[in-house]
Amino acid sequence: MTRQHHFHLDQAGHSITVDVRPGHAREIDMLVDGKEVGSRRERAADAATLTGELPGEPPQPFTVRVEHLRHHTHALACMLLLDGQEIPMPEREISAR
Repeated sequence: MTRQHHFHLDQAGHSITVDVRPGHAREIDMLVDGKEVGSRRERAADAATLTGELPGEPPQPFTVRVEHLRHHTHALACMLLLDGQEIPMPEREISAR
């Protein structure tokens, strides 16, 4: 994994974004409505999970699972687990700055 990956999904009126940066220890950041709600560094595992909540009354808990962190032959994948559903999060290209 040599480039940054950016996954994004609009769900229940909220924006969920997951950024995965390359390196020996991959850095994973999760944002809801543009605000960071979770992060993690992963060195050895092939998958990582982060948990968060969508704002509202009551807040709606969810989990994001990032897979294939160590496999160079499989594309990185990101899944949203919400209300018993597993929803693939599409990857978006990051524009050059």
